[in-house]
Amino acid sequence: MAEDLWQKHGVRIQNYCFMDDIFFSVCFDGNIECVQYILRIILDKQDLIVEEVHSQQSVDIFYGRSVRLDVFAKDSAGKFYDIEIQRSDEGAIPQRARYNSAMLDYHSLNKGEVYKNLPEAYVIFITENDVLKGGEQIYFIERTIQKSGKLFNDGSHIVYVNGSIRSGSSIGDLMHDFFCKNPSEMKHEPLAKCSEFFKNPDKGGNVVMSNASEELIAEGRAEGEKKNLLENIRTLMKRLHWTAEVAMDNLDIPPEKQKELAPLI
Repeated sequence: MAEDLWQKHGVRIQNYCFMDDIFFSVCFDGNIECVQYILRIILDKQDLIVEEVHSQQSVDIFYGRSVRLDVFAKDSAGKFYDIEIQRSDEGAIPQRARYNSAMLDYHSLNKGEVYKNLPEAYVIFITENDVLKGGEQIYFIERTIQKSGKLFNDGSHIVYVNGSIRSGSSIGDLMHDFFCKNPSEMKHEPLAKCSEFFKNPDKGGNVVMSNASEELIAEGRAEGEKKNLLENIRTLMKRLHWTAEVAMDNLDIPPEKQKELAPLI
């Protein structure tokens, strides 16, 4: 079974780099060493100690849009980190960073806990292009008091790493590796070893990577089916002036599925 999956997905996996969501998430899930290595370079904090790492962690909210974090990390000082990979400029607009930051805060305090216990949090976007158009390699965004220019010091930090600059500094070399498909050409040994493990069929990580590729394709098909179903519901509502409920009933959509689709119509 594992060999069959590798035959099916092997070529695709060889063409992955860390800027591909699936490869980034699989490679760094639980990978404290590499995530710590990346954060130390980006934030220039060589004493930063990461204690916890999870990829594709969902932050659900009852009354609004949920968020799935590419990589979530927590350090020894209790600070939170959300590292997001974005090849699309639209996916890294400032409002997205604001929302992710809010979602980290939303799930950071227990009921009744005082606000000053809210942990310091970083939302880090690693982008393919210079989304903020300032020509900088890295942008640190902080809330400030306008008249004095002093920091507001609310513990919220947003960082954009411009992936279009891939040389000239430690961050540039890091970006080189993020876009590199061949582990042997990478400049940072921990990242090269990680990539090699998941790309080399003799290393063992290929099974995990193949399964993840299979799941991604299945998710894509399911999303496509949901999109078509929503279009059919909307068409019936428009042409026949039906309510969403009547349209879904006529399409024989089960009640539980109707509950899932209703907020999306």
